[in-house]
Amino acid sequence: MFIDFFYLLRQKKVPVSITEWMTLMEALSRGYAQSSLQAFYYLARAILVKSEVHYDQYDLAFQEYFKGVEASEDLIQQALEWMRNPANLRLTPEELAQMRRMQRAFEVEEQDGQHDGGDRWIGRGGRSSRGHDGQGEEGTRTDGEGGRRSAVKVAAERHFKNYRDDVTLDVRQFQLALKRLRQLNRQGPVDELALEETIDATSRNAGELELIWRRSRKNAVKLLLLMDVGGSMTPYSRLCSQLFSAAHSATHFKDFKYYYFHNCIYDRIYLDVERKSTYHTSQMLRTLESDYRVILVGDASMGTEELTQRHGAIWYIDKNETPGILWLRRVADHFTHCVWLNPEPLRLWNHPTIRMARQVFPMYPLTLEGLDLAIKKLVVKL
Repeated sequence: MFIDFFYLLRQKKVPVSITEWMTLMEALSRGYAQSSLQAFYYLARAILVKSEVHYDQYDLAFQEYFKGVEASEDLIQQALEWMRNPANLRLTPEELAQMRRMQRAFEVEEQDGQHDGGDRWIGRGGRSSRGHDGQGEEGTRTDGEGGRRSAVKVAAERHFKNYRDDVTLDVRQFQLALKRLRQLNRQGPVDELALEETIDATSRNAGELELIWRRSRKNAVKLLLLMDVGGSMTPYSRLCSQLFSAAHSATHFKDFKYYYFHNCIYDRIYLDVERKSTYHTSQMLRTLESDYRVILVGDASMGTEELTQRHGAIWYIDKNETPGILWLRRVADHFTHCVWLNPEPLRLWNHPTIRMARQVFPMYPLTLEGLDLAIKKLVVKL
């Protein structure tokens, strides 16, 4: 009864509930899948998957479970094997326990064997609306031909992989996420018409127009972007470029500053991605107010000595008199809101220097979900 498919979906982090699974079982028993694997693909997705962000995980699970199942007979054979050969019904105690945990989706305990005839159960030669060789006038045949296109191939195409909330981002997604990084305050000249207040004042003034003006609301957020470039970050250069493009093109920030570093922040940071022009980190801390929202982007993967020792930097220009970990702490102490975005997969975050960086900054994966959590952290009022 596809119980293994249920557990595979949960393993792929598709949040499927028992109630939804029972609904799918009922839909199958009513013939809504039309004995077609492709119809089952869409039916199960419609019932089990609550958000498009999980469509890709569903496709992966579907492809893995139904790989090699191309015809409708294969689908029915898994779900209703006993309809063709009742002797094939051999449920182990574990399988029976699984069926009970599914709240007896097909009431297995009440039908111990083949059911031929009758008007209630799925079977052969009966008057039920489900089964085959029966007499039900509006019955659903639980066998038949499927669509020409393989449902497994549809799943393998993974059309929804960009909808996942755990995948890396593109420029548009960066832009949408950064738009949420705002703190609106009324400032500047009193040159904006307050429409509701004007209407209220005019009504109180016996209909004689009275204009009410106010200061316009503007985003007070100032953003500082610090990006690791070169070395192990080279594979992520395009991703970082997209983030920079999104931030640089944004018009809603009160101010936007950006600098570069290699592996770690040391005595000097860089004004350009080629790391030709340097800027003293201490000067940056003296110049920028503490209310800048800071986003650091890097894999935080390096030799331990690069983070903990004087002159530990491997880049010859970075003659650090102060260990990198101290500079990271100075940045974290100076600015009130800081986050670190790491493009490396979570499974690699056990690296010693990543663990050390996480002790200084809250770190999030450079994915849609991770960026959303980072933005929420940056807008929290202290």
